[in-house]
Amino acid sequence: AKNMELPKEVREIIKKLNSSDFEGYAVGGCVRDLLLGKEPKDWDITTNAKPEEIQKLFPEHVYENTFGTVAVKTGSEKPELALIEVTPYRIEGKYTDKRHPDEIKFADKLEDDLSRRDFTVNALAMDIDGKITDLFNGQKDLKSKVIRTVGEPEARFDEDALRLLRAIRFATVLGFKIEKKTLEAINKNANWLAAISKERIRDEFVKIINSENAYDGVMLLHETGLLKHVV
Repeated sequence: AKNMELPKEVREIIKKLNSSDFEGYAVGGCVRDLLLGKEPKDWDITTNAKPEEIQKLFPEHVYENTFGTVAVKTGSEKPELALIEVTPYRIEGKYTDKRHPDEIKFADKLEDDLSRRDFTVNALAMDIDGKITDLFNGQKDLKSKVIRTVGEPEARFDEDALRLLRAIRFATVLGFKIEKKTLEAINKNANWLAAISKERIRDEFVKIINSENAYDGVMLLHETGLLKHVV
């Protein structure tokens, strides 16, 4: 069986949160990668603790973030575990520019945080015992190798148009298919990508062309009408 255990550094942070009566979960891409049997490149923890409470619990930290993220220094030898980002549950405020939420609101429940995330396979949380919270059938989509938005595709892409490109990037890097309604929404709204900064576009594009399925990724960009906003 795959080793489904969270790394010691991650467990220690969650344990400390739990012992101070806060919730704590590994969340997002690291859980997805763990379930796929891949080595996560970084680890994210989400909690109902607020930034000032997280900072108090972990004096060794870096904090300079509009999203309330506290990067906790673990002293780990492994670069991917040396800094672990701990972020309060959030709900996204409204986006008027298809780029940044107008305001960040903290949420009280894990469900709120998971429901604002982009794709079902990225909306998974894992507690200290390895128990998964999966409200959107993300594990099923992982098994079927499908990229599908959490909730209504158009609403998700309207919030942050970079997600149009991220859908292609995840499909390419993971070797997954994009679910039909999600793909239709990308085709229909490809021109929304024009609102996104060149730097953010470049970072996604580089991941696509550095992947083993680069050709398929570029063809998908072309077929969806995104490529002309990239090149």
